[in-house]
Amino acid sequence: MRLTIVITKVSSHSPVPVGRFAPSPSGRMHLGNIFTALISWLSVRHAGGKWVLRIEDLDPQRSKMEFAKMIEDDLQWLGLVWDEGGTDEIGPNGPYSQSHRGEIYADAIRRVQATGYTYACTCSRADILATQAPHQSDGRVIYGGKCCPPHFPVRWDGVQSSYPHAVRLHVPDEEIVFDDTIYGVQRVNLVRECGDFILRRADGAWAYQLAVVVDDAMMGITEVVRGNDLLLSAAQQIYLYRLLGLTPPGFAHLPLVCNGAGRRLSKRDQSLSMEQLRARYTPGQLLGRLAYMANLVPEPSPCSLSELVSLFSWDCLPKVDKLIVDADNWK
Repeated sequence: MRLTIVITKVSSHSPVPVGRFAPSPSGRMHLGNIFTALISWLSVRHAGGKWVLRIEDLDPQRSKMEFAKMIEDDLQWLGLVWDEGGTDEIGPNGPYSQSHRGEIYADAIRRVQATGYTYACTCSRADILATQAPHQSDGRVIYGGKCCPPHFPVRWDGVQSSYPHAVRLHVPDEEIVFDDTIYGVQRVNLVRECGDFILRRADGAWAYQLAVVVDDAMMGITEVVRGNDLLLSAAQQIYLYRLLGLTPPGFAHLPLVCNGAGRRLSKRDQSLSMEQLRARYTPGQLLGRLAYMANLVPEPSPCSLSELVSLFSWDCLPKVDKLIVDADNWK
């Protein structure tokens, strides 16, 4: 087995750190979304960096402009102002809405195809589920390789197949090692834990893994702060960064904010949506409760952003898998 070691830890020594918040506009934000946004914002502000707001609206069926506007309004209500991006596409690295970046992704996928490590896949999700067991830790289904060619690299002549198919990236039997700011050194075998993954879906939609790598690289992102449900994705993305000749950012995966039953919050958890939270709390009160969840303050008293910027430290963040929040205690 070849060993690839990539040091990808958020560092306070970066000359000008650039963070980002990349929500999907498929509904109103909830407590978990805003917790991630706050930690990302505080990290770069503490280090004198800048913050980018990217709208991840790759799914045309679920993404709506009205939700993107709500996200921006909620962020501004809390004082989490961005330096680039948003629906107004402010900044030199736009467009900042993924639905407007199709030509950029098309160019990137051609570069990956030229390496000879992609192939057309006609398998449906039902086909894959019928032949594979879910990954034991998170329910992820690993592709079994039905459409995978016997040998790589495969010569690609630049002509796209006419029949409907996904473009899938072949991964080597290789261990990706990276240093996560919260959870420390992670070792992920691409074949056993990830499998060959999709870059473009059969319906033509761009896959998250390709879009996020291309966008973060082009926007100069140096640190990615997100939930730990995407921990395995970091290994896939680091591999894709390498194929594209790009430098990966640092990664900090936060504990998932979960409801009283231990399930990750979703936009269906209306009691902890920003609509309900804004009705109950002032910005200072909500910031204090979020800071308490992050171990930045000893009690959930009202705080200002300026106070939290000075208090911020990655060493304070809880190193657990979940942060359980009982909605009744937030009323």
